[in-house]
Amino acid sequence: MTTPFLTVTPVRVATLFVGEEERMPLYVHLIEHPEGRVLVDTGLTELHPAVADMDPQLEPLTEKGIDLSGITAVVNTHLHFDHCGGNHLFAGTPVYVQRQELEDARTQDDYTIREWVDAPGVSYTDVDGEYELLPGIRLVPAPGHTRGSQIVVIETGDGPVVIAGDTAVWAGELDEPATDGQRLIRALEPHRVWLAHADEPWPAAR
Repeated sequence: MTTPFLTVTPVRVATLFVGEEERMPLYVHLIEHPEGRVLVDTGLTELHPAVADMDPQLEPLTEKGIDLSGITAVVNTHLHFDHCGGNHLFAGTPVYVQRQELEDARTQDDYTIREWVDAPGVSYTDVDGEYELLPGIRLVPAPGHTRGSQIVVIETGDGPVVIAGDTAVWAGELDEPATDGQRLIRALEPHRVWLAHADEPWPAAR
C-alpha cells in the first residue's frame, strides 16, 4: 500500500565529536501521516558523564517548534543513548522497539544509558519481527548495528522511503553493504534512505 499525503522531516537535535576535530550530526525524523504523527528516535536532551568524550552539543527537540503533545507514536530504531535520550518527553505515548533490542538494553553492561531507556512514564510496545505501524508504514528488523535494530519502511508512489537509524551510520555503508540490515535496505531498492548521522539522505548523500 502506498501512503498519500505523507512527509518525512529530518530534525537535527545535536552534534557529536567523533575525532580529529570532526563533528557528526544527530537527526531524528518526524513522519506526518494522515492517521498520526510518528517520531523516529528521540535524540539527546541532556548531557551525561558517560558520553562526555563525545562532547554533545545539544539542539533541544523541545526548542524546534514541534508540538510534542501531538506525537501519536514514537519508534526507537535502537536504544543507544543518542537515539532514546528524549524518550522521557513522551510519557504515556507508545514507544515501539524490537523485543531483542529492549532486552539487550536492559541487560547488557555498557550498552546504553539505562536510566534513559526506562525513564519515568516511558511505555514500550515491544514487537517481534515486522509490524505495520500505520497503513503504508512498517517496522522491519535490520540487525547489524545492534542485534535488535529496526528500520522504518514507508511505501510511497516513488518507491520505499527508509528511515534507517544507525543501520548505516554513513552513506558509504549502503554503497558497499556489509551487514544483514544494510543488505536488506539495498534489497528494498529504496527511493530514499534517511540516516541518523548524515545531513542528506542516501543516495544523495553519496
